[in-house]
Amino acid sequence: MTLPLKDPPLETALTYDDVLLVPQYSNIRSRSDIDISTDLGKNLVLELPIIASPMDTISEAPMAIAMSKHGGVAILHRYSSLVEQHRMLTYAKDTAGGQPLTIGAAIGTTGDYLERASAMVASGVTFLCVDVAHGHHILMKEALTALRIALGDDIHIMAGNVATLEGVNDLSDWGADSVRCNIGGGSICSTRTQTGHGLPGLQTVMECAKTDRNVMIIADGGIRNSGDIVKALAAGADAVMCGSLLSGTNETPGKIIEEQDGTRWKKYRGMASKEAQINWRGKYASFEGVSSRVPYRGGVKHLLSDLERGIRSGLSYSGARNISELHSTAQFIQQTTSGLSESHTHIIGRKW
Repeated sequence: MTLPLKDPPLETALTYDDVLLVPQYSNIRSRSDIDISTDLGKNLVLELPIIASPMDTISEAPMAIAMSKHGGVAILHRYSSLVEQHRMLTYAKDTAGGQPLTIGAAIGTTGDYLERASAMVASGVTFLCVDVAHGHHILMKEALTALRIALGDDIHIMAGNVATLEGVNDLSDWGADSVRCNIGGGSICSTRTQTGHGLPGLQTVMECAKTDRNVMIIADGGIRNSGDIVKALAAGADAVMCGSLLSGTNETPGKIIEEQDGTRWKKYRGMASKEAQINWRGKYASFEGVSSRVPYRGGVKHLLSDLERGIRSGLSYSGARNISELHSTAQFIQQTTSGLSESHTHIIGRKW
């Protein structure tokens, strides 16, 4: 039996490895002349367009402090009690010692989300993040509406995740200032294999960036290096959100695991994994993620510095002095699997 496909034929959707950016003429004499800052609105300005994901193996107070010092931002995860999340915020502010601290706090769409949001705003968070896997949903609509009634329009609210232009437009209309775009693209996320739903990461950004609303686009998931960050920004993102790219560092929660052979690791898990849900809720209904471990990588400062240098170089290759110019000057080209192989260092394993 042949199942009918919708007319017109199915579209091809691209992700980061499927494309390259075409190098262009540049009159930029130094990478230091490039401005990679991004203004997401309502006092949320980042000198480095990287946001640490609100996961319990990524973002607590130490990561928030480190990200803010380097010009980015972390979002304190919501997989704890309100008291514990408030303690994270207080510790981060106290440790910052009066220095400016850009920091976000995650909330959900049910339970104590209004109480949590009010407490976090009263305690001085820069912005809130309404954090759910499927953001284009009636619970998100109700939550954003209630949050705007309770908190007004002054606080920046990030929300997501969505994978379509319609999703971005709806979340913006419901009250979001920025929207996390991608479904199932994270390294420890299994949504696409468990549910059959999703859209490749780069395609998601391209579609969502077509919005005519005054809303910022956050590319979230599937980003593995500075080149992917540059591609996401070129596709229309205003900033990127990263989890695995920052995992395994000193600033992530959890102990360093040392094996007998001397190798060192840290835990990294998806928040929809069985382990995370049991730790958080005491049970799980379904799972759309895995729990794993990653090599220990030392302090996040050096990693962020490398990413910053890569982003600056990327903008230079497109002749762009800032992210806004990159949005207008970038030219993508689709590459073959042979092109992808050629793009990576390939001397190791070569037969001479």
